[in-house]
Amino acid sequence: MQQSITIHAKDDGKFELCKSQELCKLNPKELLLYSTALCAGMTLKTILDKERIKPLKIEIRMEGELDTEKVEGQSKFTSFHIGYNIECKHIDEQGKVSHAVQLANDKYCGGLAMLRKIAPVSHSTSIVSVEVSE
Repeated sequence: MQQSITIHAKDDGKFELCKSQELCKLNPKELLLYSTALCAGMTLKTILDKERIKPLKIEIRMEGELDTEKVEGQSKFTSFHIGYNIECKHIDEQGKVSHAVQLANDKYCGGLAMLRKIAPVSHSTSIVSVEVSE
């Protein structure tokens, strides 16, 4: 069985669950995914802030595959996948954003490092640029 959550950055830079999900209704397995996505998002945001890049949109989807047909206390994750969907203002920001995602995913996010001790973690990245006149 697959569990998944999706978060996105608000205008103030903080992350929240997408509209279809509510924090108080998440089960413990989804809470683990949520906390990891939040860690990855905050890490990514910190790196992007240092690069002075402010994406128009950041969305992170965290998925985990369970070894049971339904969520149970003894259910174990067999794999994880994190997907980054980012929209930039200018095409020249794509390289820096891609590098920031790589750093957040591979080196600096403690939540992802923790999950790697449980099961394999894969990731995908989608970066779109929209030229915005200023």
